[in-house]
Amino acid sequence: MSETALITRIAARGEGVTEDGRHVAGAVPGDRVRPDGILIPGPNRAEPLCRHFGKCGGCQLQHVAEDALADYVRDRVVGGLAGQDVEAAEVLPALLSPPHSRRRAALTALRTGRQVALGFNAAQSNQIVDMRMCPLLLPELFALVEPVRELLALIAPQRRPVKVKLQMLDQGVELVLEGVKAEGLDAAMALQDFAGANRLARFVIDQGGGPETLWQPDPPTVRFGGIAVEVPVFAFLQPTVVGQEALVDAVTKAIGDAPAVADLFAGVGTFALSVQAGRKVYAAEGARDVVAALTGAANRARALVATEHRDLFRRPLVPKELDRFGAVILDPPRAGAEEQVKELAASSVPAIAYVSCNPASFARDAKTLVAGGYRLDWVQPVGQFRWSTHVELAGRFSR
Repeated sequence: MSETALITRIAARGEGVTEDGRHVAGAVPGDRVRPDGILIPGPNRAEPLCRHFGKCGGCQLQHVAEDALADYVRDRVVGGLAGQDVEAAEVLPALLSPPHSRRRAALTALRTGRQVALGFNAAQSNQIVDMRMCPLLLPELFALVEPVRELLALIAPQRRPVKVKLQMLDQGVELVLEGVKAEGLDAAMALQDFAGANRLARFVIDQGGGPETLWQPDPPTVRFGGIAVEVPVFAFLQPTVVGQEALVDAVTKAIGDAPAVADLFAGVGTFALSVQAGRKVYAAEGARDVVAALTGAANRARALVATEHRDLFRRPLVPKELDRFGAVILDPPRAGAEEQVKELAASSVPAIAYVSCNPASFARDAKTLVAGGYRLDWVQPVGQFRWSTHVELAGRFSR
């Protein structure tokens, strides 16, 4: 055994790493690597559930056992903070979404002759892995894969990729097809028949001039804190309900009983509407259609949520505005919120709940907040993109 090298961790891109820093594809902590490159399996391996694993880019870590997978998600957060010399008082155990829980997916389809390949792209490739099973997606989403494949065999252009977006809403599945042509009455009727037969909540196509809604029997909604939001076409939602609940719970814990809260990068109201009971909430969002949906939902529910269409990258809230609030919720895109965080660091806001989908940008912003006098009380890692290297988290800062 002295000639073998022990795998001690998984790198950010999913390869195993030895004690001396070598990266080994497909290796898991506890495995050993012989000098000839042969892996000796350790106790942290699992049998992949999907026949496409190893080709499909949707999963990188199906070969990792559950406990080791949770450790990887947590370690990504710990490593990001260490890279910025930021110390968290506590990094909690990771919460993983279960199999068959993903409620949104963007797939690609390609028609060649009469055949249609439909699925995720292969890892680091434009090649499509034709999906015949998927342990990630909600069963309701996967059930549409074959009907969509049959539909695209009739309407998809030859050898030109079509984007297929699926999302579960309160009323059923929303389907968006980008890059198809549906010309004439017969085509429109056929697509409506397809939507009705498959009980879609909304059916949208984009022929190149923007999304056109072909089918929407009722306004499609998603509920947050019991309040229904009429969501725009393929509006961003947290990828799993379980993951959303974990993040909402963490945010609720982080802001405590603050009577007035600002929700920055509020989206359709995932957090603003979930925490609004018994307090006033200000919600800022840069996408006009999204903030309009949140405004309408808050007004119909008579919730104390004031909304503003505001580009927080170009016009972040300044300390004079921020200091009105007992807590701030921050949920920026992957790049983080560098300009807004600079203003927060100069403010006197007592508590910040920071939700992130990128440990690296979170750690960078955390360094700015800590330099401004905040403490990082705790971080909750969340693995919503199960078996992938994508990690989300929520953290609490206080002063």
